[in-house]
Amino acid sequence: MTTALSSTDDPLPTGVCLYLFDVFPDGTGRRVAEKDVKSPLSAGAAYRWIHVDIRHPDSEALILDLTDLTVARALRAEDTRPRVTPHDDGLLVILRGVNLNPGSDPEDMVSIRMFIKDGLVLSCRIRRLMAIVGLREAIEDGRGPTDVASFVVKLAEGLTERMDVVIGDLADEVDELEDRSLDEVTGLRQDVAEIRRAAIGLRRYIAPQREALFRLDADNVDFLDRDNRISIRESVERITRMVEELDAIRERAGVISDQLADRRAEEMNRNMMILSIVAAIFLPLGFLTGLLGINVGGIPLANSALGFPLVCALSVAIGGGLILYFRSLKWL
Repeated sequence: MTTALSSTDDPLPTGVCLYLFDVFPDGTGRRVAEKDVKSPLSAGAAYRWIHVDIRHPDSEALILDLTDLTVARALRAEDTRPRVTPHDDGLLVILRGVNLNPGSDPEDMVSIRMFIKDGLVLSCRIRRLMAIVGLREAIEDGRGPTDVASFVVKLAEGLTERMDVVIGDLADEVDELEDRSLDEVTGLRQDVAEIRRAAIGLRRYIAPQREALFRLDADNVDFLDRDNRISIRESVERITRMVEELDAIRERAGVISDQLADRRAEEMNRNMMILSIVAAIFLPLGFLTGLLGINVGGIPLANSALGFPLVCALSVAIGGGLILYFRSLKWL
């Protein structure tokens, strides 16, 4: 098998390893052949980064060679939730990032599963994650994470930064909807529903991710120094603000939806009132014309040439009087 290193990660590569680098303390990286995945680190290297596509049929065997059954099951789980769990001499880290792949919804968040220990970062994915692509590009440019701790910190920062942009765009959409809702009612309900759905989908994973990163800072993780912990705390603070922003977006969308429903109800009530008033105006007129239309003797003005004009005038007078009466009641 050969190592597949592409800029897009798609389609499925022939090798199980998407990226395979020995990374040095100056941030440069050296590609390692897939057949040498279990070989010792290159001289002077700080750690080895192995990025695996778990869709590949050989991924399970490779992961079991590098870890144990418990970690392998966690890394290959079909459904994951952000968490940080110490395991033996390493750390199991599962995080989520927004889906920025073409044709995808950002709220359909992509998981990154990692097992980290001294000298090794084993990461696994099902779909491409742009934060991981950014780390690979940084290593190829000679400015990658200089050690395992820096890798975790830069990944957390990359995930957080991309989530911040998506949530900011979502807040701008709510602002636009609030402005549009002042002038129009139709066509907005679907847009409001989409924003609420996106906010709920993002919060589902972002809130647990805050707890996972907080756990990473709170636990006594040996490879994290003071500066690393400060960076992790900053990411936690940013995610906390994002969770609050998502809550605000959901509430604002709910207010817009309620306003649209109220305005629609008011319009329907007004239309029904107008129809009722029209019916009330024509009800006595219908009664009058029906009464005069009966085929019996004694109908007033039946033999008069002025009968028809007088009846029309009487009908207009009755209708006008009813309109004035309804206006006096402020129904019109």
